[in-house]
Amino acid sequence: MYNRNLVFAAACLGMLLFGIVFLSLGSAMNMLAERFQLDNNSIGTLTALLPFGILAGSLIFGPIVDRFGYRWMLIVCSLLVMAGLEGMAFGHREGHIQFFIFLIGLGGGVLNGATNALAADVSEGARGARLSLLGVFYGIGALGMPSTLAALSRHFSLAGIIAGIGVFVLVPVVYFLVIPFPPPKQQARSGALSSGLALLRHPFFLLAGLALAIQSGMEGMTNDWITRYFKHVTLAGRPAEEWRTLLGLMVVTGAMVLMRIVLSGLLQYTRSPRVLFVSIGITAAGGLLLLFAGGYGAALAAAALIGAGLAAAFPVVLGYIGDRYPAQSGTAFSAIFFIALIGNMTINKSFGFLAQSHGIQQYPKVMLGCLLASLILLSLAVKQLPGRTAPAAAPETIPS
Repeated sequence: MYNRNLVFAAACLGMLLFGIVFLSLGSAMNMLAERFQLDNNSIGTLTALLPFGILAGSLIFGPIVDRFGYRWMLIVCSLLVMAGLEGMAFGHREGHIQFFIFLIGLGGGVLNGATNALAADVSEGARGARLSLLGVFYGIGALGMPSTLAALSRHFSLAGIIAGIGVFVLVPVVYFLVIPFPPPKQQARSGALSSGLALLRHPFFLLAGLALAIQSGMEGMTNDWITRYFKHVTLAGRPAEEWRTLLGLMVVTGAMVLMRIVLSGLLQYTRSPRVLFVSIGITAAGGLLLLFAGGYGAALAAAALIGAGLAAAFPVVLGYIGDRYPAQSGTAFSAIFFIALIGNMTINKSFGFLAQSHGIQQYPKVMLGCLLASLILLSLAVKQLPGRTAPAAAPETIPS
């Protein structure tokens, strides 16, 4: 028999690893760009490979965990992340680095989707709040990556620090080995792929997926490009020590962590769509401030607003998804993350082309455009909710 709290802790550890994954490329971007003399278009290719790996992982995890359970998939994919980090630290060919970044993404994609589905499975009645708390551990992992690099970069090489972070992955692996997990869902069927596609006939699911596609794109673009923005725009013409560029990324992530802690309490009482719209307004304020920021301090304040504003969409929307499809949570989360990560890849690669031709200073403008599209999609999705502000929708099953 499994313990819900121990299982939720396992989900939190897996999500912490995904935070490391999602910030791994942004944290190491300047190191890789200098090692291989990459231009913005080549960097755009790298930033697309990470979400492409995450996309692949998100596509495969749902039917597997519904059918076979969580333990071994979490273990194997954690080891993939470890191997990818070691390869990124020591690889000396651009093609090898591309493979290792994909490997990190593949393992991370499974960890992201599976831990969200696992947390939803053991959090009936409080999914929005618990998923928000789960997101805090994403932030801890994500914040730990650049902060560790910034703190140790004066004494150790970035490659050596990244390799050390890779070894840390063994800690969650040991925990996954020793605790009991929920049994596989007996209702899982071989037609899981068709079941996932059938979800697209549900208007709320489709609109929510498109909104999360834009949200994922904004998060990925911010995580992968904010250090470059600080180096070439905010700190242009001035000495740009590595820790000063990484601080922008740390502020984004730290603000997201703090906001998700707040949301983990707030969402125990309400999952009002107003939370989503307030978060969009906060992100927009950050984008505008960054666009017109006249100095480093103002840019850091803008980064904090962006991070805080980006915190709400995933836990709130995923809470509704978990409530509607509890019997096939793995398949439902797999489908929603697949859609979301298509957006991440598309926006990241498109911004790479844009930065190459028009400069990285276009980042705040692209963020504001994405926010407008997100506002429209979430407004339409909210209209599909029963009672609009109801804390939970009636459970639905995925047709075979």
